[in-house]
Amino acid sequence: MRFEISKVLDAIEGRVCTDPSLARAVLDLAEIIRYQDIDGGRPASLLRLGMVIDALSREMEEDSVQVYAVVHRALLSDADLTSNERMVVRRWADDGLVEVLDNPGDRMLEVADLLGVPVLTRVRFDGLRGRFPWLVEQPGRVVAPVPGAGGPVFIAHVGGGHAPVAGKRSPTGAKLLARQWRCPESGCALFGGGGGGGAFADLAGGADRSPAAQPPPSLRNGVPTCPRHGARLGDAGPRPRTEVLAVRVGGLVRRRFVLREEQPVVAGRAPEQEGGIMLGQWLNDEARRWISRGHVHFELRVGEVIVTDISTNGSGIRPGGSMTESDRIPLAPQQSRVLGENDMIELYPGVQIGRAEELPTGAPFTPTSVMAEAPTMAMRLPRP
Repeated sequence: MRFEISKVLDAIEGRVCTDPSLARAVLDLAEIIRYQDIDGGRPASLLRLGMVIDALSREMEEDSVQVYAVVHRALLSDADLTSNERMVVRRWADDGLVEVLDNPGDRMLEVADLLGVPVLTRVRFDGLRGRFPWLVEQPGRVVAPVPGAGGPVFIAHVGGGHAPVAGKRSPTGAKLLARQWRCPESGCALFGGGGGGGAFADLAGGADRSPAAQPPPSLRNGVPTCPRHGARLGDAGPRPRTEVLAVRVGGLVRRRFVLREEQPVVAGRAPEQEGGIMLGQWLNDEARRWISRGHVHFELRVGEVIVTDISTNGSGIRPGGSMTESDRIPLAPQQSRVLGENDMIELYPGVQIGRAEELPTGAPFTPTSVMAEAPTMAMRLPRP
């Protein structure tokens, strides 16, 4: 059972990030893991985060949804968690996958406002409408997870609406995310690299972070500030350009990924390149035979997405997202093309990659669960 729980925590870890391009919602980790009504289990359980992530995927009708988690500093040593869970949360903090703070509530609302993502919370905040009107004036921006048949579901908390929905970044958020920032504290995992001291110091995770994946700074009296260390951030120049692309298989959005200027990406059945996008788990036998291990190569050049076919069988471009066969433009092996704003590259019928915001989703579906490896005795879901 311990091995199974470790596997599910690894799966959950893959859905936690502070990358503003990938996060689809923001939450307070301590609140979620202590929400006993979800499963009627022990006082605190990291598995509840997995249940909420699965619920978010169902609501958004999208696989592999990632969340932006803020963590109260006390959670790193919370005795209600198992020693393994505490170790996992500390690793997330050291690697910059979560933010460790003294006041997660305010930061959670700030992140939602800056990034344009919904808030998942049961807490009602006094003065929310005055401080963050954007969050309450649009439906689905603040929702509460509640127990439901087979796991959590979401209800409107403030502002009406049902399912959580993502919106546009605030003008302030867009300005902050256009720049790189550096924290003066040694080894900051969020805004810098290099080792550091302290009981839960940020370790090597910060050194490997792409500048394009930095979270938004916190604003204190209008000054960009490191939310973890409270230090004023230095402006390190323009942030590298990025494009968020999404994989659609059979009409369903299966995964989003970030294409950065400094980091090309290969997608295919099972790419050998580091950072490659593996599609094999979603393909039928015929598609696996057609799609090469590394099928298409993406790079971002002067703000344009360049796609090159590196396969054996070739691909096709769906201009403007058109599914009409006569509109399909063949892309031969070793041929390159600029991917237009609404274009999709089709590796095989029903397997497309395009810009995430332009790629239409299909019908509701059952997403890949991060809880698939969880032992049933570790949770007790409400009966229908």
